Amino acid sequence: MSLIRALISTARMLRHTPRLADGLPPDDAVLLDAPDDRLAPALVTAALGEYEHAAKLLATTRESAEWENRDRYVVRLAAFAHNRDAWLGRWLAASPGDPDALVVKAELGVRRAWESPARVELLREMGPLIGAAAEGDPRDPVPWRIALDHARGTHAGHEDFETLWGEAVRRSSHHYGCHVAALQYLSAQWHGSHEECFDFAERAAEDALPGSLVKALPMRAAFSRMMGGDLTSVTAERIDAACDEAIRLSSVYVVGDPWPAEVRNLLAYVLVGRHQWDEALEQFRLIGPYATSFPWTSLTDDPLGQFLETRDGVRLQVASGMPLWNRTDGGRPRGHYA
Repeated sequence: MSLIRALISTARMLRHTPRLADGLPPDDAVLLDAPDDRLAPALVTAALGEYEHAAKLLATTRESAEWENRDRYVVRLAAFAHNRDAWLGRWLAASPGDPDALVVKAELGVRRAWESPARVELLREMGPLIGAAAEGDPRDPVPWRIALDHARGTHAGHEDFETLWGEAVRRSSHHYGCHVAALQYLSAQWHGSHEECFDFAERAAEDALPGSLVKALPMRAAFSRMMGGDLTSVTAERIDAACDEAIRLSSVYVVGDPWPAEVRNLLAYVLVGRHQWDEALEQFRLIGPYATSFPWTSLTDDPLGQFLETRDGVRLQVASGMPLWNRTDGGRPRGHYA
């Protein structure tokens, strides 16, 4: 009997998997961490050693208080400067007090320190650099997001964390990057617990504005909990509720929107972990061509390959659960096991 079931499952996969590719970009069209139309020119010119495009871009985000975009661009520019920083050096030499250059410098310094075996010592040396970035524009929450990351790495106590968190939310009460940094600090892997992490995420999501990515914060807590294993039934219920909330958030955005791409990638990852294959396939369709390194780097050093492999695996799982025949298939009987 088990052999018959296996054969039928294989037949289902062979029959249905090809048509389940509808709405999914082909593998060679999927991009990893693709920049948006505003960031791309800044990265291209930075590769040529020029900083003017990056300076203009960040100045625009600061002057118009686009704090979410600013944070994303700072992270991407610092990541680029990690191996190619000549353009940033020229920028700082030309305008050493530029608040936009200083925040990229602070992000880069913290990023490099995090990757060092002497992480704690190097991070502690970054304090003045982060302080200078914060003083560059007192309205800007991004240096305080960097400070929260810094606090996690230097094992700062909860009292110091609360102070930094207060400064962050005073500048932007629903800033997604600051919320993610706080959630990481409060995770069981760092300085909190699974319960504390979930409580924080659920409160933040409840208070968040409609369409805000903060609505997906409980799903990030779910990811953290799943990475820790040993799920209880109560935790499983919270994870399912977090996924439901994230699915509602994802539905607000159009297919292939790069803005919620990381949230959708993470949601697909968590849904796969919960064996919710149909829901995961829907998220892969909504993701379109925008794969993101996180969360796939938690599994492999080849995030794009892992994304594509998982997407194919989900299609197979969905296909294996579909009826072998249906009433539109030439009147063929569906069979007892189909």
